[in-house]
Amino acid sequence: MSDAALPARTPDARGPQPIEIALLASVFVVAACGLVYELSAAALSSYLLGDSVLQFSTIIGTYLFAMGVGSWLSRYFDRQLPAHFLRIELMVALIGGALPAILFLANAYAPGAFRLLLYGLVMVVGTLVGLEIPLVMRILKRNIALKNLVSQVLTFDYLGALAVSVAFPLILVPQLGMIRTGLLFGFMNAAVAVWALWLFRHELRRIGAHAVACFLALAALAAAFVWADHITTLAEDKFYQDHIVFSATSPYQRIVVTRGLLGHRLFLNGNLQFAERDEYRYHEALVHPVMAAQGAPKKVAVLGGGDGMAVREILKYPSVESVTLVELDPNMTQLFTTHETLAALNGHSLSSPKVKIVNTDAFQWLQQPGDMYDVIVVDFPDPTNFAIGKLYTNSFYSLLEKRLSASGYAVIQTTSPLVARKSYWTVATTIESVGLTATPYHAHVPSFGEWGYIIASRRPYRMPDALPAGLRFLSPSTLPLMFDFPLDMARVPAEVNRLSNQILVTTYEQEWGKVMAH
Repeated sequence: MSDAALPARTPDARGPQPIEIALLASVFVVAACGLVYELSAAALSSYLLGDSVLQFSTIIGTYLFAMGVGSWLSRYFDRQLPAHFLRIELMVALIGGALPAILFLANAYAPGAFRLLLYGLVMVVGTLVGLEIPLVMRILKRNIALKNLVSQVLTFDYLGALAVSVAFPLILVPQLGMIRTGLLFGFMNAAVAVWALWLFRHELRRIGAHAVACFLALAALAAAFVWADHITTLAEDKFYQDHIVFSATSPYQRIVVTRGLLGHRLFLNGNLQFAERDEYRYHEALVHPVMAAQGAPKKVAVLGGGDGMAVREILKYPSVESVTLVELDPNMTQLFTTHETLAALNGHSLSSPKVKIVNTDAFQWLQQPGDMYDVIVVDFPDPTNFAIGKLYTNSFYSLLEKRLSASGYAVIQTTSPLVARKSYWTVATTIESVGLTATPYHAHVPSFGEWGYIIASRRPYRMPDALPAGLRFLSPSTLPLMFDFPLDMARVPAEVNRLSNQILVTTYEQEWGKVMAH
C-alpha cells in the first residue's frame, strides 16, 4: 500500500520515540556523507584539472542540480518506502564511497574520459542523495507533526554538513587521504542501511535478500579501505610512470616524489616541480643572478620553495647571515628536512642554523610588520588557480616592495615565455605597475623547456662580474645571454593582474591548455 494509506499517529507529549531518534540520526549521517562525496569530487577535479574556483563551482552546481532531480523523482516512490531507502543507501555507499578511487584510476588509465566520468558520477551520486531526505521525511511523517518534521530534519541535515565541512580539510584528508575518506563515509552510508534493516525488519519483504546486500556492500567497502594504498599506488604508478618513493595528501596539495632512470622528481597536484637531473639549471638561474648582483646580501627571504633547493644555492654566499623560508605547507618543509634522500638533494640546507622556516601564507606574512631583505626569492608554483594567482597580483608585489631594501633585488619564477608568452609578460607589467623595475630573463631547463624569471628592484639591474665557484650551469660569460629574448618570446601587450580580476589565471590556462590539447 502507498505511504499515504499508512496509519498516521497523532503526535502527543510522549517525546521522541526510538525510531524517530534513529531516523533523525541517520539524516545527520547521510548529510555528512553526501557532502563528503561532493567535496571529494570538487577537490580531486581541482587537483587534476586546475583552477579550483571553476572546478568547485561547476561540481557544486552539478551536484545541487542532481539533488534537485533526485528530490523530484522521489514522488514516484509510493510503496515500500523503507525498502527503497535501504536500497538507495547501499547504492550511495558503493558509488559515492568508491568515487575518489574511481576518479584516481580514471585519471591514470583513461584521462580522455576523466571529465565525462567525473560529472557522470557527480550526477548519479547527487541524484541518489537527493532521494534520501524526501524518503526519510515521508517515513517520519507517520509519527511527527509536519511543522516539527521539517525543522528537525533540516536541523540534523545542516549539522551533518557543518561537521564534515570542518573535518574534511583539517582531519579527514590529512589523516586518511582522499580514497580512504570516501570509503569510510561509504561504509557509514551502508551502516545506515543496516540500521534501516533493523528498524523496519517487521515491514520489509525479502529481508534475507536485503541482509545479504548489506553484508556484501560492507564487505566490499571494508576490503577497498584495507587495500586503499594499493589502489593509490596502482593509479599513481601508471600516471607518473616512475616508481613512487613518497606520497602524501596535505590540506593544501597532493605531494608525490618519484624515482626513475633520471633521478627523483617532485610533483604537486600532478604538476612537475623539479627533476633531479636538471633542477640545478632551474635553481642556479633563479638564485644567482640576483644574489651575485646584490654584492654582499646578508638577509634573504625565500617565498615558496619548500624543497630547499633555492636555499641550498643561497647558502653558497658567505655574506648571508639569515634565510627566512616562508612555505605554506609544513609537510613540504618537514619532508625535505627529514627524508634522508631528499634532504641530501638540497644539501641539508633546511637544517642550517642560518635558516628559519615559517609555515604560513606568504601573502599574510608580507602583510605583517617585519624585516627588510637584501634579496627575496619568489618560487611559487605556476598560477594554475586563484589561490596561487593572488601571489602574482599587483597587491602582492606592492607588499613585496615594502620588504625589499633600497639596494635589494627580488626574483620571481614566471612560467615559460615561449609557451605562455602573454602570461609571462603579464607578470612583468604587474611588477612595473607598483613602481618597481622589471628585468626579464630566461633559461633552458630540459624538464620544463624554455623557462622565465623576472627581477624586481628599485634600482636598475646591474650584471654581476663574478659568480660563486662550483656552479654547473651559469658562468659570468654566459649570464648576459639569458637576458636576450628572441622574436618568439619578445614582449607583448598585457594587462595588470589584480586581485579583482585575476586575469593571469585565465590567460595561463588558455595558453597552457593549447599545448596540453596537442
